[in-house]
Amino acid sequence: MTTLHVIAHSPFGDNRLQSCLRLLGADDALLLCGDAVYALRNGTEPQRLLQAASLEARLYALDEDLQARGIGGIDGALAEAVDYPAFVALSLKYDKVNSWL
Repeated sequence: MTTLHVIAHSPFGDNRLQSCLRLLGADDALLLCGDAVYALRNGTEPQRLLQAASLEARLYALDEDLQARGIGGIDGALAEAVDYPAFVALSLKYDKVNSWL
């Protein structure tokens, strides 16, 4: 069963991101929204963890949150920026959606 994991909390405040990455299945995807998009900032430990997880074509970030936090340069190399309609489409593509509260 495939799962879309959704994280909204900053990767600098707790270990949700690390826990999620440990549990992520081979066909699962990860969507970063809210303060979780800070994980994509260049040169950070969370960015290194995401790169090491080899999530090609399975890592997404909500574009509105990237813009609101001034995080640019998301060119699809690590994560794909998605809008709200694409978020809904991702939610329908996967069997389950797991929000890491």
